[in-house]
Amino acid sequence: MTQSVRAENGFAYGVVGADIHVFGDGIPVYLLQRWRPPPAADDSFLREVPSRMLNARFAVVEFTGRTAELAALRRWRDKGPQLAVRWLHAPGGQGKTRLADHFARESADDGWQVVTATHGPGSVIPPPGSQDLGAAADGTLLVVDYADRWPLSHLLWLFSNALLHQPEVPARILLLARGDDIWPAVRASVANLQAGTSTQFLPPLSDGTQEWEGDGSPRTEMFAVAHDSFAARYGVPSLRVETPAALAGDDFGLTLSVHLAALVAVDAHVAGRRPPPDLAGLTCYLLDREHLHWARLHGEGGHEIDPTARTFTTPPDAMNRTVFTAALTGPMAPAQGLDVVAGLDLKLPAHRVLADHAVCYPPADPAQETVLEPLYPDRLSEDFLALTLPGHHAEYPAQPWARVTVGTLLTGATDPATLLWTPRAVTFLASAAQRWPHVGPRHLYPLLAAAPHVAVAAGSAALTTLARLDDIAPELLEVIAAHFPPFKLPHPDLDPGVAAVSTRLLPHRLSRAGHLNDQGVVRHEHSVRLYHAGQLEESLAAAEENVREYRALDRNKLRHPAEAELVERNLSTALTAYGVRLSAVGRHADALAATEESIRILRELAGRDDQYRSDLASALLNVGRDLCQADRWVDATVTTQECVALFRELAAGDPVTHERDLSASLVGLGLCLGFTATPEESVAALQEGIIILRRLSQTNAAAHTKALAEALSNLAKALWRVGDPGISVAQEAVALLRRLAAVHPVSYESELANVLTGSAVHLLYAGQGAEALSAAHESVSILRRLAGRQPQAHANKLAEALASLSIVLLAIGRRNDAIAVTDEAVAIRRRMAMADPGFEARLALMLLLAINLRTEAGGSWLEEAVVLLAEAGTVIERHDTMPAQLSKGYREARALLADRLTAEGHRAAADDLRRTVPRPPTEEDASM
Repeated sequence: MTQSVRAENGFAYGVVGADIHVFGDGIPVYLLQRWRPPPAADDSFLREVPSRMLNARFAVVEFTGRTAELAALRRWRDKGPQLAVRWLHAPGGQGKTRLADHFARESADDGWQVVTATHGPGSVIPPPGSQDLGAAADGTLLVVDYADRWPLSHLLWLFSNALLHQPEVPARILLLARGDDIWPAVRASVANLQAGTSTQFLPPLSDGTQEWEGDGSPRTEMFAVAHDSFAARYGVPSLRVETPAALAGDDFGLTLSVHLAALVAVDAHVAGRRPPPDLAGLTCYLLDREHLHWARLHGEGGHEIDPTARTFTTPPDAMNRTVFTAALTGPMAPAQGLDVVAGLDLKLPAHRVLADHAVCYPPADPAQETVLEPLYPDRLSEDFLALTLPGHHAEYPAQPWARVTVGTLLTGATDPATLLWTPRAVTFLASAAQRWPHVGPRHLYPLLAAAPHVAVAAGSAALTTLARLDDIAPELLEVIAAHFPPFKLPHPDLDPGVAAVSTRLLPHRLSRAGHLNDQGVVRHEHSVRLYHAGQLEESLAAAEENVREYRALDRNKLRHPAEAELVERNLSTALTAYGVRLSAVGRHADALAATEESIRILRELAGRDDQYRSDLASALLNVGRDLCQADRWVDATVTTQECVALFRELAAGDPVTHERDLSASLVGLGLCLGFTATPEESVAALQEGIIILRRLSQTNAAAHTKALAEALSNLAKALWRVGDPGISVAQEAVALLRRLAAVHPVSYESELANVLTGSAVHLLYAGQGAEALSAAHESVSILRRLAGRQPQAHANKLAEALASLSIVLLAIGRRNDAIAVTDEAVAIRRRMAMADPGFEARLALMLLLAINLRTEAGGSWLEEAVVLLAEAGTVIERHDTMPAQLSKGYREARALLADRLTAEGHRAAADDLRRTVPRPPTEEDASM
């Protein structure tokens, strides 16, 4: 059992049986806590402010309905792979939190450990101590509310937590969200975890057409249960009120709306009032009760015997503005809250206002000393914001200070990205604008037009909500989009929201583009945005349409030769992008065809005009990588050599633009030459690429560290082939990737393991056997875990790590262990080759290692070596495109085995091997 503890400024937050991920300033990325049943709430406390009874954490209303949804969650929990992720989504007020809480309670009763994750930035760390999450359980259920508001990178850190990867312990991650726009990016990102992924939409209670067909309709049943629950809290359990006729309307498809109607019906009856007939009126009724509570607490100081002894001193108008502010900011630490309230200029002591606000709205968790707890549920908070902002016609008093308060909170700082409440504030205002038509045009849109960077700082969820608004002008979205990062590179935390805006703007941009060539540029950028957001099929469709439209363009209608040339260039770009999209969905043959067509076009263009050489070089670099992946090393070498020559010329004239690609092409060439030329040539190419990468890393480490680490690892292997252990090079690669993996394990653990695999051999070669064994074991351990979740992605690298481990084991005298480990690697490669004959070269390589180990061991191992040699020969003879090194290695292994058989008296078997006609040497063999 292990415990992770993080101490900052004398304060410690710890978990047992899980990890803690923190930012550089010590703030946790997220907080894990064992789920607890809702606390029992005093009836009088709830009646003080009726909206408290709608807060899911008090569980006032007995859970009812949702039978099919609960059954679906149970099936998801109890079946499937060891790790499964589900995205449960529905509009606010639909009952997601209530359903998740009920499911959490059921799961805890069924023996599961239930844990909640809260996004760390802006949260208050729990009281000192540890969360024990290491207890034995049938499984672990992790519930993440507001998952669509988490940056994607923070979710990935959460998914990598050791809590979710305990051997033989199933883990389920339930993500709650209002929409599903970010889900494709999340799903793509967890592919490396071999997790089962699924979505579940929580539908409205009904479509409203069946409400009066009988007393058993979902809404009437829920109304009755909620009414009885509320009536019990009011001390009138026998109360019966008529079901409102409005319940059949579209507004009452939400669980929250039905509960709201039931609550107001009970409260109004007890107060001797008539409940409002519509949802807006019901909302105003509840908000009026908030105002009444503030007024009662404040009282009339002039009639008190000793006004100075009062404990609640904030007048209702100041409390109104404070509650409005809390709705925008959400809860925060006391020091931050003091600054926020002081900025409102209420002419009152900020600490006194916060204390009075906490009387009305105490922290959700009493153990956490948060301030500015907002109104709950969120939908009521959004409505409160909308009704306080001027411009509506509801029977509720708007406030002149509301617009100024919003502006101060969102644009008062020089950099909104530093404000923790920016995402919440913009998302809540945008959600309110969906239901209240004055919020957008009169308040939110003018603010964003003047400060569009605020929308980008608000993050992906806010951008997605803005893109869905019916009345937002495309011109405003264009102003916001002008602040997006460049489309060519991914930005995971922002990409889903950016893609949503791009999708909304696509018709507008296409109509404005006019000329098909300009439309092609628009479609290309849109396809890239979708691709970065993980929407692979949608991205492929956009790329395919782009290629189709370019091909259908009538070149005869173009007015100038330059136009025709530009169209051809853009067609080549579209084809390259199309190839990338095809490859992403597994259509590799189609991808290669598209990319090769792109190169043919670019060769023609570059032959006429040098300006197209950069595009040709980039396309060649992509094709070279694809050919390497297919083990077509000779073709890859030729392609990459041409690529290097082009980029070398381009970088000489414009190093800022082209040196990065030159380094990538040199590293790729070094890798290819390791299979098709001399080790010295491979080393030279790699060293030249690394010199450039080191220089680039000095100015932008974040962009180049991974590439540098991978290049160093390849160089260490190449140095080993020329007799240099390459220890310092390998250790530098390991150190760089350890640093990356510590921050983002999902993205870099695999690369770390690959570098450790090579490092183990280098350490062994340098006489550091113990260190070599440690590195080899660590590599195998990481890759076993990764391959257990996703065999297709990691089985090949696991086989390589096992081969490295076997070499180390042999060197330290553990021959039998080395043979057993090698056999495991051979078994993996056999399975891979059966599924894809393209892996037969790698199977042959592993067979040769198994043969040589048995040859060296001698004795009873020799018979197995002969059998394995026959298998290797069959594999190699079956393919004319086997790398030269394999043919040479096969001949050497056969000769060594024949010599060992002779030495141990098996002359007949040795003669049989020597009589076998070897495969004729190829031209490649002659060059070795």
